[in-house]
Amino acid sequence: MTTTLARTTPLLAIAALALTLGGCASPADRTAMTPQNLTISKHYPHSLRVQTSGGAETGAMDSSNVSDPDLKAAIEDAVIQSKLFKTIVQGSNGDYELSVRLSSLSKPLFGATFTVDMETAWTLTKTSDHSVALRKSVKSSGTATMGDAFAGVTRLRMALEAATRNNIEQGLKAVAELNL
Repeated sequence: MTTTLARTTPLLAIAALALTLGGCASPADRTAMTPQNLTISKHYPHSLRVQTSGGAETGAMDSSNVSDPDLKAAIEDAVIQSKLFKTIVQGSNGDYELSVRLSSLSKPLFGATFTVDMETAWTLTKTSDHSVALRKSVKSSGTATMGDAFAGVTRLRMALEAATRNNIEQGLKAVAELNL
């Protein structure tokens, strides 16, 4: 009995420490993914519909992910805050449709500094004639250090949010360079 207890006590202590330091993964926060103070000089008098794909929900045993609805909401919030388009519409009745597909996401498994690399495909289409106004691959990254958060899962989520925020900012700036 004492031998079994002596063997399991260190294992339980290690498991408790891992749970304390690691915690459970949480999904990226749509507010933290939205670029703040995004300055865009163009303001289109058109309506915009946003579609997203390629994201993933964060499962109980997964690392943090970006879901399609959260990515969509962050893009829409950034468009509204920057006044890039006059209105955001749901359904198929917008003047333009912005489709953003998350094509690759590279996340570290461990470390003191976490850097997340992301690539998305941005396509802006005029809905009346289905002409493509923009097709662009946007690459971004985000980093979080031990100074940002002690828990690894929190650092990963923060790096993921920063990469997404940077990606949205780059994508919207590319849209703002168009003559619509």
